[in-house]
Formats: sequence, structure tokens, C-alpha cells
Amino acid sequence: MKAALDIFRALADETRLRIVALLGTMELSVGELAQVLGQSQPRVSRHVKILCDAGIAQRRKEGSWVFVALGQEMLVAPVMAALSAWDVGAEVQADIARLAAVRADRAAAAAAWFETHAGEWDAIRSLHVAEEQVEAAMVSILGAAKIGRLIDIGTGTGRMIELFAPSATHALGIDKSSEMLRLARARVGARGLANAELRQADLYALPLGDAAADVAILHHVLHFAQQPGAAIVEAARVLSPGGRLLIADFAPHDREELRARDAHTRLGFSDAQIERWFTAAGLWPARIETLSGGELTVKLWLGQKAGEPLHEVKAA
Repeated sequence: MKAALDIFRALADETRLRIVALLGTMELSVGELAQVLGQSQPRVSRHVKILCDAGIAQRRKEGSWVFVALGQEMLVAPVMAALSAWDVGAEVQADIARLAAVRADRAAAAAAWFETHAGEWDAIRSLHVAEEQVEAAMVSILGAAKIGRLIDIGTGTGRMIELFAPSATHALGIDKSSEMLRLARARVGARGLANAELRQADLYALPLGDAAADVAILHHVLHFAQQPGAAIVEAARVLSPGGRLLIADFAPHDREELRARDAHTRLGFSDAQIERWFTAAGLWPARIETLSGGELTVKLWLGQKAGEPLHEVKAA
């Protein structure tokens, strides 16, 4: 009874109802909520605290930012069902439209950064950790067997295509930045990789049908994603039964300057975060590697889709 009373008290406010509706679309920072709602961050933080105390929401601190997501499903599901059944008004629809605008502005800023810094991309990566070490670990995790159909999501300068295409039957690299793809085409062309293809596309809308890939790679891409969980779901969608998703990214860190200087949206990821997203995408965590050294720690997460591979992958 107390839990029910806490929930009803927490929801007995228009702003908090709007916050819950927004969180139903995605995890958001307190700053994003404040911008969409047109309220100060301290005021929004107070509302968030009430929702968290009632178990409807949960907070996660990341550097100086605080991200908010919906709470445990057993408490939240009835609330979201009620909001869907009731007419919550035009205000919530307006909030969602404003959120889309905020996200679009940030995505445009990130795209502009990539276009400007494309030529420095490999150098920027080398500042964080030795790429040779990361690449060797990735090769080890994927093993000696042929990769089959590969998609490199956010291919950047095409290094992952260069590295793994020789072991693949077909390799597709996608990137949203035309300048990045220009650099990738130069690299792939120099290697004469006839089985490689490069396309301009969004990581949230991959240009492949369901079960069209055997291996997907997200190499130092996820920390730029506005919606990392959605990116993982989309990558899992294109994987065949038994297919594998390999993520290389940073462990949690507090290097705040990377947000402004290098357009990082997230300051690394914990094992629990990645495993939660794997589960939501229908993947099971097959392997985790930690690569210490340099200014930041790199993590490798391998997720695998259930089932027997539909596409035969023979050993090299």
C-alpha cells in the first residue's frame, strides 16, 4: 500500500507526469529535461528526486552530468500503460517534439565536428589508448574463423574494414559523415579490398534487412551515440542467429573536456550498462575484456545472438 501511495503522490504533479512521459521515449540527462520543460535544472532535479524516491525513475551520475531513466519495470509498467490509455494532453506531445529538436541540434553539432576533424580522426584515437593493442584483442576475440558477412557501424576512416575484410565474405562499412567515408574509401581502395563496400547511413537505421550480417562492430562509436541502447538494438536486428556484436569503447571516466573538445556524448560505459542493453537487444554477453593503459581504459564487449548461424562460416 505504501509503495502505491508513494507512486500516486509522485505522479500528482503535471511536471512529473511530463518527465515520466519523456523518459518513456529514452534515457535523458537532467539538462535535457530542463531544456525541454523550460525549467531550471535545480527545479527539475527536485522533481526527479521525488520520482526516484517512489521508484518510478532512477538516476545515474556520469561526470558532472546526471542521466535519468525509468525505474523497475514492475513498478513502471502499470504507470506507462495508464499514460497510454489516458489522454495526457497536447503538452506532452509538444515536449516530445521539443526533445526531437534538442536531439537534432546536438546531432547536427556532432556531425559538423566529425566533418571538421575527419583528417585528425586516427590521431585523436591514438591519444586515448594504443590502437594496436585494441586491434589485437579484437582479432583474438573474434577468433581465427572466417567472419562471414561483416558490418562496421560508424566506420570512420575504415580501419576496421581494412583489418577484418580479408577474413570476411563481404564487409560493409557505414558512416553518416561524407568526409569520413571519403577517407575510408581512400584506405579501402589502397588495399584493393574487392569484397568491401562503403555506404552513407545512420547507425539507428542500418541499410540491411533482418539477419543480414554475421558480425557487427561498434569500434569507438558508442560514446558518440545519443541513444546507445537503440544503436545496440539496431545492430542486433541485422545479426543472423548466432551472430556476434563486438563493441570497443571506454570504461567509465571523468574526462569532462572530451564532451566539448571531442564531441563525446557519454563518458564511457560500465559492464552492467552494456549487459543491460545486450539483454534488451536479445543478445547474451559472451566475453568481456579490459585493456588498461594510456589515459583511458578500453573495454571490449562481445554479445551473441541466440540460435544456430543461418549463414555458414567456415574456418580460414
